[in-house]
Amino acid sequence: MQAAIFDIDGTLLQSDASDDALYAESVRNALGDVALRPSWGMYTQFTAAGILTEILRDNDLEATPERVAAVRNHFAEGVRRHMTEHGPFAEIPGARAYVQRLHTSTTHRIAYATGGWGGSALLKLSLAGFPVNGVPLVSSDDHFERPQIMLRALGQLNGFFDTITYYGDGHWDAVAAKALGWQFVPVGIKLGGLSRYAPRDAFLGK
Repeated sequence: MQAAIFDIDGTLLQSDASDDALYAESVRNALGDVALRPSWGMYTQFTAAGILTEILRDNDLEATPERVAAVRNHFAEGVRRHMTEHGPFAEIPGARAYVQRLHTSTTHRIAYATGGWGGSALLKLSLAGFPVNGVPLVSSDDHFERPQIMLRALGQLNGFFDTITYYGDGHWDAVAAKALGWQFVPVGIKLGGLSRYAPRDAFLGK
């Protein structure tokens, strides 16, 4: 049996640029005119919860549950508003059929492991037509470190796997997969990876 675990934004959906803007907007709406580092890559934990923890620390603000919930809720509302105005986020070409084929395969089990927040991730996947029923989704709600998010997604598959493959579009995805000893499939131009998922690649992570 093979495990295939997917990042979401930039890996399955063309949502990473919008997510960056919506995240910054949600932070400003919830926390006011706080200082942000010049680029997201300057934060050490590239997850929604990890970046927020560092933003709060940089601005001498306590990371209270209320502040975290306020940013998360503003972000979820921004995602809903964006999809109401523009429709579901577009898939990376072929991604939906690829994931669905693995989901129904007798040789693979799949899960989602995202550095974003779970509620908005589930909404984006559902409206874009990706399988969600019976598919584990672990997010920044569960842990602020990406390797731990990935491990928890694997744990929810409840099985022994001959191979474990993670699909991601960021340098942080590749680093986390290497640290865990997993196979890694790069997606998108940042990593020189897949520009589309082809049906013949349904066992790419084998």
